[in-house]
Amino acid sequence: MNKNLLLKIAFLAISLTVLLAGLFVMIHSSSGDGKTQTLFYQFVTSGGVIVWFVLLPMSLITVYLATEYALTIRRKVLLPPDAARKIIEIWQDFGPEQLPQRLDDSKDFVTTAVIKAASQGAGDWFRMKSLIAESIQEQTLTLFRKIEWMNLIGNVAPMVGLFGTVLGIIKMFNALALAGGQPHSAQLAGGISIALVTTFWGLLIAIPALTIHGAFQNRIETLAGNAVTETEKLLAQIADIFISENKVRQPRPRPSIVNIPSEKQEDLYAL
Repeated sequence: MNKNLLLKIAFLAISLTVLLAGLFVMIHSSSGDGKTQTLFYQFVTSGGVIVWFVLLPMSLITVYLATEYALTIRRKVLLPPDAARKIIEIWQDFGPEQLPQRLDDSKDFVTTAVIKAASQGAGDWFRMKSLIAESIQEQTLTLFRKIEWMNLIGNVAPMVGLFGTVLGIIKMFNALALAGGQPHSAQLAGGISIALVTTFWGLLIAIPALTIHGAFQNRIETLAGNAVTETEKLLAQIADIFISENKVRQPRPRPSIVNIPSEKQEDLYAL
């Protein structure tokens, strides 16, 4: 957890550094008076308070969320290849009651589902299977709610940009009215800048945000489907463990303390 937090902070710091460095780069305008303008002035300052206090913070939040998703919603974290092996080893060596203590730091799909099933299943194979499916579904929905913030930003940002566009047009028409219908270009520049810059920022935020949301939504669906397949294989191994334990503890036929599938019951009844 601490490592992930440090990585998030590092990526966010790098992103902010690159963003601010790019905004402060000097570019020469094509105006004939020889004046120069910074990219920061053209794309931030001229946009007014809407860019400063709404759109620019939204862009930074988008960068942070994208970094967090990239670090937490990935196969290595949610579906590590050795999760099933660790669960089986601990189950065989220490019993299912030791899973929560020994796998407390593991937050992947399979481990979280099996821990819930082992702690609440009470040794009932069918109940454990139901709890595992329920846990994977809950984890998937939690991740969907987590990335929904990106979808919200992607839908709100263009509306904020449109609001700035309308505000800029109103400001431009007010300048036109005050000048008696023949304003100087400088009097209209402020309204035009607000209208265009806020629209630019709205689209600049919305396009990556919606793209990232769609990409991570597909990734979550894929990982959840793979987790279901992985837990099905794991359940078969757990059923074999139940059978093995009953062969040792109950040498007589027809044990009844554990509910397992009919195809596995034949192995028990054959004892």
